[in-house]
Amino acid sequence: MESKQATWGGRFKGTPAALMLTFSESISFDQRLAPFDILCSQAHAAMLCHVELITEPERKAIHRGLDAILNNIKKGTFAINIALEDIHMHIEQALTRRVPAGAKLHMGRSRNDQVATDMRLFLKSACEQLTDRVVRVQKALLDLAEDRQKQFIPGYTHLQRAQPVSIAHYLLAYIEMFGRDRGRLYTVWDHANWCPLGSGALAGTSLPIDRAYAAKWLGFVDRRGQVRLTQNSMDAVADRDLFIEFATACSLIGTHFSRLAEDIILWNSAEFQFVTLPEAFTTGSSLMPHKKNPDAFELIRGKAARLQGNLQTLLTLMKGLPLTYNRDLQEDKPPVFDSLDQTRICLEMLEALVSGIQFNAARCAAAVEDPLVLATDLVDYLVRKGVPFRKAHHRVGSLVALAEKQGIRLDQLADATVSKVDAHFEADWRQVFDVETALKKREQPGMPGLRQVRTQIRRWRKQLSAS
Repeated sequence: MESKQATWGGRFKGTPAALMLTFSESISFDQRLAPFDILCSQAHAAMLCHVELITEPERKAIHRGLDAILNNIKKGTFAINIALEDIHMHIEQALTRRVPAGAKLHMGRSRNDQVATDMRLFLKSACEQLTDRVVRVQKALLDLAEDRQKQFIPGYTHLQRAQPVSIAHYLLAYIEMFGRDRGRLYTVWDHANWCPLGSGALAGTSLPIDRAYAAKWLGFVDRRGQVRLTQNSMDAVADRDLFIEFATACSLIGTHFSRLAEDIILWNSAEFQFVTLPEAFTTGSSLMPHKKNPDAFELIRGKAARLQGNLQTLLTLMKGLPLTYNRDLQEDKPPVFDSLDQTRICLEMLEALVSGIQFNAARCAAAVEDPLVLATDLVDYLVRKGVPFRKAHHRVGSLVALAEKQGIRLDQLADATVSKVDAHFEADWRQVFDVETALKKREQPGMPGLRQVRTQIRRWRKQLSAS
């Protein structure tokens, strides 16, 4: 008697235990692959017709049936049955009920190469979605930077005031980071742009299929229109490098938006007060009525850890698997899906948050007026007069210690005191403590000089307008 398991039950006398069905199903999460699975099946049907394994009327009927199923899925009327395990079998069974020729669709393929193809289509789409979101964040940061080219704050090392930069230069640093993220997303997209369909379970098929026809139908081509086919059937169904690469790209994006969130959380604190955050993205306290907490940025910072966890899950999942397909690989999709979802919502939030940030000009100016942020320029003052750098460094360090001992600012030391430390100090030594003058001396590429910052803003404006 034929088993009730219509997809692989011929070898079995009975059906799986209910607990096994619940434990092993993946339809609860892989149903989001439905649009890609239907596209993949339509390409496969077109190829089967091309090589005359099905007729043109059968192909048309299969395509119409798949379109109807996708419409039902979009409307939320598609029935789910965990006995069918995954989205591939749900679609195949629904198609076969509608279209008798649907029973022929699976010839020449396996769920192994089917899901590998679906996921490559998914990852191409995911990279495009995230690239668009990254560009939007970059544009928001660039708008913020453009208005603050002459507004200065201290740059920090070890969370100690270090040297002055413009807010624009500070924000441009994050635009650079996100620019590298876009490059990584393109690399993942390019690596995904190879078609595994036709690899079968692991050794292809003896049927006369045309892999190149299906691949071209699905858009797996290079910039010259040349078809890109995976070159080893075992690797094609067992490989999950792409999943790891995508999770890595998301993890690095997360690292970058987490660092930006941390900077802004600090700037928003009462100790800094450099920025005010939009009320729509802050929350209060259930106990303390005065609180205005930067919860959105804190959640963004926390999501970055989740993205790193997804990457670790995939690395651990893959490290001991023999070739080729193993059921462990069913667990590869949730971390990939989650990486897309969390990275996308964080980028969406970041765009909204950045657009609403207001800078406190007075607090920023007060912080950058600290003469210690130009102590290094005072070293350079001596160097220009012929003092070896290390000696100049120690002499200025002595001045800093003297100012601390006297309880005054560095630029308030008496001329006689300064010249006693080093005779090269002349009456103009205090002119060093002017931020705009200091930045005018930093006009080499990549430095925070005003002209350099304008150049970088123009460069990024041009690049992002073309994105």
